Amino acid sequence: MSGLRTRYSTDLSDPEWEILHPLVPAIRPGGRPAKHTRREILSALVYRLRSDCAWKLLPHDLPPWQTVCHYWRR
Repeated sequence: MSGLRTRYSTDLSDPEWEILHPLVPAIRPGGRPAKHTRREILSALVYRLRSDCAWKLLPHDLPPWQTVCHYWRR
C-alpha cells in the first residue's frame, strides 16, 4: 500500500491479504494499467462494510468510490 495514505483499522493485514490474495481475480492483460492495487480496493470494500457509510463518503485517500462500487457489483 502507498505510504502516503492514512492507515485505517479496517485495512487488511499482511496475513489476511495472504489468505485472500489467491481468491481475488488477477488483473487481466491488455488494456490500460490498473491505477489501484487489488489490495487497496479490497481494503476500501472492508472499510465501507465496517463503517456502513455511503459510497460517496469513502475517504479520499482510498480508491475512488466509483471504482470500489464497480468491484463490489462484480
